[in-house]
Amino acid sequence: MAQDVFVIGVDYGSDSVRSVLVNARNGEEVASSVFNYPRWNRGAYCVPAENQFRQHPLDYIEGLEKTIKECLQKAGPEVAAQVKGVSVDTTGSTPVAVNQQGTPLALLPEFAENPNAMFVLWKDHTGVQEAAEINAHATKFDTNYLQFVGGIYSSEWFWAKLLHVLREDEKVRQATYSWVEHCDWIPFLLTGGTNADDMKRGVCSAGHKSLWAADFGGLPPNDFFASLDPVLDGFTSRLFTQTYTSDQAAGQLSQEWAERLGLSTEVVVGVGAFDAHMGAVGGQIEPYHLSKVMGTSTCDMLVAPMDKIGNTLVNGICGQVPGSVIPGMMGLEAGQSAFGDTYAWFKRILLWPLQNLFTNSQVIDAATAEALVEEVSNRIIPELSIAADQIPLSENNEFAIDWFNGRRTPDANQVLKGAISGLGLGSDAPRVFRALVEATCFGAKKIVDRFNEQGVPVKGLIGLGGVARKSPFIMQMMADVMNMPIRIHKSEQTCAIGAAMFAATAAGIYSKVEEAMAAMGQGFDLEYFPNPERVELYAKRYQKYSELGVFLESHSASASLATLSDLPETSSPAQDGQTRDVNQTQDELQGIAR
Repeated sequence: MAQDVFVIGVDYGSDSVRSVLVNARNGEEVASSVFNYPRWNRGAYCVPAENQFRQHPLDYIEGLEKTIKECLQKAGPEVAAQVKGVSVDTTGSTPVAVNQQGTPLALLPEFAENPNAMFVLWKDHTGVQEAAEINAHATKFDTNYLQFVGGIYSSEWFWAKLLHVLREDEKVRQATYSWVEHCDWIPFLLTGGTNADDMKRGVCSAGHKSLWAADFGGLPPNDFFASLDPVLDGFTSRLFTQTYTSDQAAGQLSQEWAERLGLSTEVVVGVGAFDAHMGAVGGQIEPYHLSKVMGTSTCDMLVAPMDKIGNTLVNGICGQVPGSVIPGMMGLEAGQSAFGDTYAWFKRILLWPLQNLFTNSQVIDAATAEALVEEVSNRIIPELSIAADQIPLSENNEFAIDWFNGRRTPDANQVLKGAISGLGLGSDAPRVFRALVEATCFGAKKIVDRFNEQGVPVKGLIGLGGVARKSPFIMQMMADVMNMPIRIHKSEQTCAIGAAMFAATAAGIYSKVEEAMAAMGQGFDLEYFPNPERVELYAKRYQKYSELGVFLESHSASASLATLSDLPETSSPAQDGQTRDVNQTQDELQGIAR
């Protein structure tokens, strides 16, 4: 390509949205901008103790406009005139209730402050009971509707969240026309959509979280959902049958958004997808190489040629969907519900005295206290990493289990809790931190083991994102635990760059996304190799980690069943007299546990 043309990739994360303006000819990042969600960052609409995490659509809209405009301002009008495409990735499953016009209910005055009318963030686990019921319900059908999502439905996903919201909030239930993923709604917004029925749904979100499959001719039949709970009767007719890969166009920029952003209405808007899927493309994924996007959680992506993977199904992962990562290839997803979030949790524990006591200090003023807290906050993880790296490794060091936000894969179970064991009076902050890092690495190894055991070999590891680039301590431990080298991609913004690659493909600059990857990819600049001396010790500790996990899970299962048995029989809000039999559900869950 001789001429410079430009595309924009928009990456919606858990805490902020980032836009990058990229030269489609060579992948050069011309400008970038980050917007922290103001409502989210002050904790609005969230109740962490109840695993409720909601985000207001205004955070997304304000961030979209601000970051794109800032990128264009930095680049100048000549570059803005040559922008050809925009594509978006988001966290997921992060769905929202919309009316028939496709407007999220929280944008309507009567629902502006109602968390149930907002986007239900991926890590919201309020639908744990609903997920359990879906899993039990699926066993009653001749067709296994969970076969392409690893055999277990998660509370982090589309249907569990929908069912929970509909049951919990009658006003939202009455106003809801459809249920939409964040990654599908933003392209609809940018293209000026006014009818939810016309929204182009991506195969990525549909296949991995919504139970859509070509083998079923779309979503499971209405009877599957109506017999689960009458509130779902008829809902599939207001969803979708057809899906689209992310190399396709959702449409062109609407007049309104073209004016708001300072772009042309000829700019193509690509079909959206989840962040890790586009991040894997931005990180130049290769067949049978596990692409690990490491942030608050991890999403682990693997692609395989369709003719080679055949009918192989991997149990306990987040699904396998043709075209969800690279069109024409099988995309397989796994991940951990907490990775960076585990380190952030420990950091908050350590910061508690400073944040809660320094503000009332009799020794230093408030401004100094605030500055000191900020300085310590920025230094805690780097300093802990240095200290933890100096601790001699032995079989009996402190142990941890990494289920601090439940377990995503293998075998989704959001009821599970994290744990730290082997503590003594000599256990200090670096030792506990080391155990937490090791636990997250062991959790990652469980995923690799599952792929290998079930006939999809993992031939290499690719590390993506801020944790991969900023923490040599964690990455070296990952290589040692896995007993595999791990290559680190140059870009910290692989998700946004991946979105830009899809924008270039949807706009017709490249005929397929593999061409965009080759031309726009930035390559790798770091690689960690396993230390043979540590590999053997980690293998022994991994066995103990596995044993401790089995013990904890057996007790968690017993406690969950006991809690469920204490619940009264509850009536479905849809129809008086129709009762969900909790005892029946308990029996089914016990059967699954056995």
